[in-house]
Amino acid sequence: MRRLVLTAISLLVCALSNAQGVSIPQLDRAAGKRVSFHYEYNLSKDGGAFSKVTEGDVLVEDNAYRLDGLGLTIVCDGVTRWTYDPSAGEVVIESAEQDNILTNPALLISSYRGYGNALHVKGGSRDSLDVVYDVDDDVKARFVLKGIIYGEQKGKSDFTFDVTSLPENSVITDLR
Repeated sequence: MRRLVLTAISLLVCALSNAQGVSIPQLDRAAGKRVSFHYEYNLSKDGGAFSKVTEGDVLVEDNAYRLDGLGLTIVCDGVTRWTYDPSAGEVVIESAEQDNILTNPALLISSYRGYGNALHVKGGSRDSLDVVYDVDDDVKARFVLKGIIYGEQKGKSDFTFDVTSLPENSVITDLR
């Protein structure tokens, strides 16, 4: 369940990067950079108040990312995605080649302009961003990015997961 929620969060991180024709300076500035930020994800159903779903930290470079939240770590090098749950002692390995803006926070940087009127910037500053994404008629997601740091690219060594470093009794599920 936590993995599903975290995947949904990744999806929404990417989704918030979608305003066709709208320029979002915080995301435009991230192109070609290594970007890190703290996120908070909130959900509203049927016009109700936003309720906090989760929060965590994201590191993005090109099509690779590392997301820590809900007690999980998701690491993706752009080809393979590892979802590690240390409390369960399990890692799930999946192909990331079919990822889209809704499941891969790295696509937030490169594809945010594609969501047109479904994305609404509510606020922000040089190092923060507050957006609402209309998931559908009844559901809205609010994503707050704080402490956005833009750095130079360092390569993808931070975006792989070494399953050989796991404890001996760990469960490794390879779905590729």
